[in-house]
Amino acid sequence: MIDCIAGYHLNPWTCGIAKFNEILAAKFGVPVVGLRAVELGDFRLPLLSLKLSEFSPADVADLDMWSAAHRGRFELFLHAYDGTEVERRLVAAAARVSCGNRELFHKLSPLRPDIQESFCPGTLLNPQRFQRSDLSVFTFGMAHKIRVPLYRRLRDLLAATGQTYSIYVSTALHENTSFDDSFVVRFKELEALFDGQVYFMGYLSDTAVYNQLMDCTFLAAFFEKGLRANNTTVNAAMECGCAVITNLDEHSPAGIAHMKNVIDINRCDRLPGIDEATRIGQSAREIAQEYGWDQLVAQLRPMVRT
Repeated sequence: MIDCIAGYHLNPWTCGIAKFNEILAAKFGVPVVGLRAVELGDFRLPLLSLKLSEFSPADVADLDMWSAAHRGRFELFLHAYDGTEVERRLVAAAARVSCGNRELFHKLSPLRPDIQESFCPGTLLNPQRFQRSDLSVFTFGMAHKIRVPLYRRLRDLLAATGQTYSIYVSTALHENTSFDDSFVVRFKELEALFDGQVYFMGYLSDTAVYNQLMDCTFLAAFFEKGLRANNTTVNAAMECGCAVITNLDEHSPAGIAHMKNVIDINRCDRLPGIDEATRIGQSAREIAQEYGWDQLVAQLRPMVRT
């Protein structure tokens, strides 16, 4: 009996095979583990679910050694096959081999006449319908900058309105960063904080972000110290006439004021109603013109002597 699902990438937020493995493991009632020998440990019959082209050369070599030492004591589910010698040895060493589509089945049948042609079901980990609510809050920014304490304050303010609400979370990544465990933990905190009223939107195109900004009641954007004039997230929202909930300090942009054109989470004792939020958004659009492209170009253009 398969007693674990073993994969190379383990983060279902960033890898389709990792999502497949997580759902498959849940169906079997077994854990997902890494493919390194120390992680495989004493499992008696792991199912290796993998695409070898994703591996580093060192990890390919380690898996080659492990599979030779555990010949006949693991099963294999292949998502791709490139015909390398290591893949050939891996296929030969497995107790049973399954593959994800008919093309792979035809490639591998000469090596393993007993290969099982299989498939991959859909991998929607969170098949949720958006629930209609009175208020909607859109928040987006870098994955490593979710500031949970300020979202806790936002939760209290939303609850005090007595209206239903939904939180829509999109994110982006700095180059050379990823959805690491710390982000997953923080997002799970948000899910618990807002009692499941949070929807993760993943990466959104500019068009999708624009539509969210046009349709939401508020944008929430929180910073380590306070809003800065070079924060493009907030500037885009203000250009769209969106009421922004943020945090201000003495270095925030000139002309930005609590309950005039933004809402300062640290000074707010109640959230504005729809009409007042609309007014704040209109004021935000007006001051956003002072931080627009025409003003920046005019500032940076060198003076021309005549």
